[in-house]
Amino acid sequence: MIDAAPAIRQATPADVAVWAQLRLGLWPDADDPLRELEQSLADHDGAVFLACLADGEAVGFAEVRLRHDYVNGTDTSPVGFLEGWYVQPAWQGHALGRALLVAVRDWTRAAGCRELASDSRVEDERAHAAHRACGFEETERVVYFRMALDAASPR
Repeated sequence: MIDAAPAIRQATPADVAVWAQLRLGLWPDADDPLRELEQSLADHDGAVFLACLADGEAVGFAEVRLRHDYVNGTDTSPVGFLEGWYVQPAWQGHALGRALLVAVRDWTRAAGCRELASDSRVEDERAHAAHRACGFEETERVVYFRMALDAASPR
């Protein structure tokens, strides 16, 4: 049980290691160098928010970025895009994800956006449910394809 409301705060360069560790919970194969993550925190087209317990331990994060290119299912530009959203499993169900989204929405509005978008893997039904529970609406589904272009590729 959480004794007090979680603190949601914007990450600083001093938070880069804990943010990198939390990212592994969402993206186990993430191998972004800490220096690159630190530089992304200085980018004015994005922000990272941390959900922290009373003792300061970060147990969740949300990454938001402004996207100026077309974002599937949106009508405006730029669009705030929820690049990553994660709460450690032991803390899910305690409204930390919702609290993170409040900070993301506020930041996105302050950046002049009228829409916030996100995505999720097609098979991740839990993520879909979390998005819907927080007010997102599904706009479309897309399957991406790739083709290797080497010398042996068929013509």
